[in-house]
Amino acid sequence: MESYRKAAIIVGVLFIIATVAPIISGVFLGPLSDISGGIVIYPILKKHNEALALGYVGARIAEGLLFIVNLITILTLLILSQEFVKAGAPDVSYYQILGTLLLAAGDWAYLLGFGLAFTISALILNYVLYQSKLVPRWLSVWGFIGAVLIFVYYLLQPFSINLVEILFFPIAIQEMVFAVWLIVKGFDTSKIDS
Repeated sequence: MESYRKAAIIVGVLFIIATVAPIISGVFLGPLSDISGGIVIYPILKKHNEALALGYVGARIAEGLLFIVNLITILTLLILSQEFVKAGAPDVSYYQILGTLLLAAGDWAYLLGFGLAFTISALILNYVLYQSKLVPRWLSVWGFIGAVLIFVYYLLQPFSINLVEILFFPIAIQEMVFAVWLIVKGFDTSKIDS
């Protein structure tokens, strides 16, 4: 039972780090926390649905890797702009095409990483939590709704339909409440062993 309590605290702390790190510029901490949180919670979710637990970890890994690809494209764009300045009066169209391609690649990596991989992981996690009753069902329903709102937001992005960022708040707040819940109360251990 004590190991489940420790796992709950670790998952809670990692959820907080994954949410807060990008805000305070810990760009590599976010993906690392995403992957770590998935790995720590895997044994608990596995007891209730092994396939979905594996899908959850896979989606968290994909999210982290796509986020890193997004960062690499942004850093590459910075290098490209420095090379443009060094070149003096180069063929501008060459640099514009490369810059446009890098921006598009970064946008797609972000869209697939956060819009798809994160959404899938949040849907899986909250579905398993709802089915297993490891946390109160209202908390997992809240997370499920938040994930659907994020998916709708990102689904409309390629069509230049911009919704207000308020659609991010339900899942962001739910993840913080979920993290605090795990730190303070932990998982319902009677449901883990059942």
